[in-house]
Amino acid sequence: MLGQIAYALPFLAEGFALTLWVSLLVVVLSLIAGVILGVGLVYGPAPLRWAVRIFSDTIRGIPILVLIFFVYYGLPAVGVHLQSFWAAVLALTLFKTAQVVEYLRGAVASIPKGQSEAAMAIGLTFRQRLAYVIFPQAFRRFLPPWINGVTDAVKGSALVSLLGITDLMQAINQVIGRTYEAMPLYILGALLYFAVNYALSLASRRLERRFAFIRE
Repeated sequence: MLGQIAYALPFLAEGFALTLWVSLLVVVLSLIAGVILGVGLVYGPAPLRWAVRIFSDTIRGIPILVLIFFVYYGLPAVGVHLQSFWAAVLALTLFKTAQVVEYLRGAVASIPKGQSEAAMAIGLTFRQRLAYVIFPQAFRRFLPPWINGVTDAVKGSALVSLLGITDLMQAINQVIGRTYEAMPLYILGALLYFAVNYALSLASRRLERRFAFIRE
């Protein structure tokens, strides 16, 4: 078994690196887009709020596997051709963006309206109210579900193998096709995913303690 693992390690290392790269892209892009759309959902004009709400509810209601296939096979029908890697990243980013929108909406909505009214009373602009009053308090509420979503993004990245992308899961399957020994490699893959997500969980708890000075 050790010989099989030693043989598989170079292939798994390449696949694992691609898994981390996909996960990083999805997390960063969805965070940026989700925060922008989330602010629009909470504070934007009615047409923008309706558009963001329809986007969020629709995307979250579609299984992520269906979304990946739709982006990869459906977009070419309207003239948009993406490589499998970017199609997978786009689909995962859309799904995570819809979740980030809801994380932000819930976090901001949990802040008492009196906080914003008090900030207006002392003459703070809209941007200043967001930067100095609303977001610092909402961040502590936003952080736990977002970190949980990050771990989901890492696990969800395994679906990109269905488009032929050689991520960790695809690398495992390729090595199994050569060695015909599945269990040791699947265990090793599970341990790698666990190590990443456990590290993220530890980071989440540290961040929560770091920002726990904000009291109700």
